[in-house]
Amino acid sequence: MLQACLNGNRKRDFHPAVPLSADELAADAKAVIAAGADQIHLHVRGPDSKESLHPDDVAQTLAAVRAAVPGVPLGLSTGWWIPPKGRARQEHIREWQALPDYVSINLIEEDSTEVIDLALSKGIGVEAGIWSAADAEKFAIHPAARRCLRVLIEINEQDLATAMGAYRDVIAILDRAGIFLPRLLHGSNATMWDFWREALAQNLGGRIGLEDGKHLPSGTIADGNAALIRAARALVP
Repeated sequence: MLQACLNGNRKRDFHPAVPLSADELAADAKAVIAAGADQIHLHVRGPDSKESLHPDDVAQTLAAVRAAVPGVPLGLSTGWWIPPKGRARQEHIREWQALPDYVSINLIEEDSTEVIDLALSKGIGVEAGIWSAADAEKFAIHPAARRCLRVLIEINEQDLATAMGAYRDVIAILDRAGIFLPRLLHGSNATMWDFWREALAQNLGGRIGLEDGKHLPSGTIADGNAALIRAARALVP
């Protein structure tokens, strides 16, 4: 499974093609699905182009993207940093009437287990975002762990040897705990393509897009998300 991560918290100074508005996200979603992506992960933006979890902004974005790519699984970030930030953002999530297919929840965040329970109570799938061995240990003892949709192994270290070590530590902890949910592996920036190749080699899901990096495997800057997805598909054996 190849997930397209369209924007993250990136701004246009990172890449001019970063989609921000609901209409831009819808157009980009259509382009990446045509290029070979299977699913979409995005960060909702408000009218000011800043990240948002407000129910109105979520509903508008979901409606636009689903109209562009009907039936495609669509996931949203719930990052701690997104206004109103911290635990206060749970109130916005609680008020959602339009629901994504899944949300990504970072175990490093202090209220992550609460947000997992909240999402599951609303019938939303959960990608459990695990950045480290400590996150994996925290997730493994959560009573609702096995009710989640998948484990999202997110490796942020930029030195490849260190990053691969962190990834293997996470895998070992999950295996030891008997957590065999579907796994999606991805790196970022310098390691984005190395981890896509590792995901292919290990038959794991992966993700590619401007949230994680802007360079093609050749090192040149991609025109946008669709070009990154086409490059990822070209690496599939």
